[in-house]
Amino acid sequence: MPIEEVAGAVKELIQEGKVKHFGLSEAAVDTVRRAHAVQPVTALQSEYSLWWRRPEKEILPMLEELGIGFVPYSPLGKGFLTGKMDSNTTFGSSDFRSTLPRFTPEALKANQALVDLLGEIARKKNGTPAQIALAWLLAQKPYLAPISGTTKLTRLKENLGALNIELNSEDLRDIERAASQIEVHGDRYPEHLEAMTNR
Repeated sequence: MPIEEVAGAVKELIQEGKVKHFGLSEAAVDTVRRAHAVQPVTALQSEYSLWWRRPEKEILPMLEELGIGFVPYSPLGKGFLTGKMDSNTTFGSSDFRSTLPRFTPEALKANQALVDLLGEIARKKNGTPAQIALAWLLAQKPYLAPISGTTKLTRLKENLGALNIELNSEDLRDIERAASQIEVHGDRYPEHLEAMTNR
């Protein structure tokens, strides 16, 4: 169905008071622009973290231009950026990560350098790798509202602690410099799923 029709239907629902805001998930730049021309888009949800930075190329500039909020999901890299796993970590068959190329033992081992970087900064800031990953994300743009899914209250409290971590411009430059030298291994999703995102 053309996105213009979807946006038009949502516009009618908003006018009827049945819907408050219009958001999209994993939509490509052209799709967001076409939808926004019919009914202003309030927010876009898409993956964004230190190990998935593709939104910086086209998505973030477009959102800034149009005044649209951004809701990054998987800001902790589906748990990887917390430092709680390594190349020996295994996932049950019901765990979605067992199907993801970035969670093979080889990719986990190759990507450990990114977690090591977060751990190093966390020690300096008296925080955790997860808090540094979230603090980095929050420092990128003022219109970001990351959603870090968790099923544990202790992890929720830890994540909220990121609000107390202050990364100054020098910290952010150091993270950028170090992260730019780390090549992330493994695709984000298997090929058949990746083709379905950012449409």
